Amino acid sequence: MATNRSRRLRKKLCVDEFQELGFELNLEFKEDLSDEAIDAFLDAFLDEAMDANGLDYVGGDDFGLVCKADRGSVTEEQRAAVQAWLKGRSELTKIEVSPLLDAWYPEKPVNPAS
Repeated sequence: MATNRSRRLRKKLCVDEFQELGFELNLEFKEDLSDEAIDAFLDAFLDEAMDANGLDYVGGDDFGLVCKADRGSVTEEQRAAVQAWLKGRSELTKIEVSPLLDAWYPEKPVNPAS
């Protein structure tokens, strides 16, 4: 595959200097939690952890990817804020927050300039 891409194409593909970072979440809920309690948790998560930090969540109720709501990368501060919010919740028994990774191409390494 060609690596000599125009700036326009690099931007369209979200590669090189246009790489966008996000992170993965893996959550485990308490076993005795009702469906209504999980729905209430997810509503609060989307409002208080995602919208409040300018982020979006793609995935299911126990695993997904967090990325920036607009174009661009999630910052380490935003990642830490989401992790802190999750740690303060009693509905969860396990929280795994990945390091920042390429949101479009997770198998590719993070650019040092990102």
